[in-house]
This record gives sequence, structure tokens and C-alpha cells, in this order.
Amino acid sequence: MLPTQRKEKILDLLKEDGSAKVVDLAKIFKVTEVTIRQDLEKLEKEGLVVREHGGVHLKDVEDQVRNFALIHQENLEQKEKIAQKCLDFIHPGDTIILDSGSTTTEIAKLIMHIKRLTVITNALNIALMLGANPNIEVVMTGGEFKPPTLSLTGQKAADFFKGLNVQKLFLATAGISLKSGLTYPSISDLVVKKAMIDASDITYLVADSSKIGKNAFASLGALSLIDYIITDEGVEEKHKQVFKDNEIELIIAG
Repeated sequence: MLPTQRKEKILDLLKEDGSAKVVDLAKIFKVTEVTIRQDLEKLEKEGLVVREHGGVHLKDVEDQVRNFALIHQENLEQKEKIAQKCLDFIHPGDTIILDSGSTTTEIAKLIMHIKRLTVITNALNIALMLGANPNIEVVMTGGEFKPPTLSLTGQKAADFFKGLNVQKLFLATAGISLKSGLTYPSISDLVVKKAMIDASDITYLVADSSKIGKNAFASLGALSLIDYIITDEGVEEKHKQVFKDNEIELIIAG
């Protein structure tokens, strides 16, 4: 991996986890701690992170958590359209899992009126948004808190889904590629996403088209893990063929 690529992946990881230790980053990227410190020094000079003894944290993350603001707010118009399309697949009496993320947050904003709905989520912002609604029963996982995504992650969050049988999962991702499948910036998320999929009868991947063909750091597994992908009109023809080849039904939100 080139230094510029590694620096970009480190920043992606921090945008997910909020902070990291130098020793852990060195193990993840298979380089020396000296190399990681040099990368972090460059990121700090760019005003993106704050270094501390033995580690680093994302700049302004405390303010974002206090304001309950998600970091990933790109392509919001497309995400709103995807969320609107998801309403076709959510019905009164359903039990669903809403993964953490900006697109799933848009789904949460639109389901307030659906009666007798049970929502299981690892996203604190989604739980607070829906929790006071008498139409909706909200169930939260446990786990380790990730400030930038306002979510709970790790093995404890994954263990929550053991023995559950849920009708529908609306799953987020950072990148979708033919080679690596579903990818995420943070390794700690992989066990949670897999547990969500295992607990669900149907998995809807919700992702704007900018994520298709993109690779994040850690791979969850093949595209065959999902049943449907709901995306926007920007999806390219070559990617449509990839989904068809993998027997994944593509749903376009227009």
C-alpha cells in the first residue's frame, strides 16, 4: 500500500472509530510504529486529527457527539431517495434491524407513522429518534461506543443477535466491489454486520452509487451475503451486471 493510500485508510478508520492507538494501527497496516507516527504527523498538519501520547483521535469528534451529528453526510439527496424507496418494504407489524449509518438514519426519519413496528438497532441516534414514538418498539444492542458513527460495535454488539430471527435487515456499507465484496473501514464492525445478516431472513443493502466499485479497508465477505441492493440512479451498467451475476436483485430509487 502506498503511503498516500495508507494515510487515507487511517483517516477512514478514524472517521468510523474516532480514535486509535499507534501500536494497533501499525499491526493493522503491517508497518512500523515510526511509519504510523509519520502518517499521523502529516494528518495533524492537515488539521484532520489530534495526536496524543501513544495514539490519535479525530479532530472535532467531541463536538459532533455533543450535537449528535453524523460525520458521513455526503450524497444526502441520494440517501433520502433510497430511504423513501425502503418504505415499500417496511410494513405494520414488521420486526426490522436498522444498521448504523447516514442512509439508515434517513430511513428512521420516514418510518415514524408505521404502526406496531419493532426496530432493533446499534445506532444511538436512531434509538433516540424513534424511542419516544408509541408506534415503535426500539431494542438496542450492547457494545463499544464509536463516537463518529454514534453506534455500538464489537463482539458484545454481535452477541446480541445470537438466537434472534428477524424479518428484514437494512444494512449499510462503506464500499462494494466485485473482488472484496462488502467492505468497511473498521474491523470491529465486521462481526456485528455478519451477526445482523445471520439473524435476518432478508438483507437489503442500502448504499448510494458512489460506494459501488469502492474498496474500504476490511472485507465482510462476498456480495452473495445480501439479497437486495437499494441504490440510486447513478449506478453504472457494468455494476448492474455484477449484481445480476451474483443473483442480487437491484432496486433503483428514482
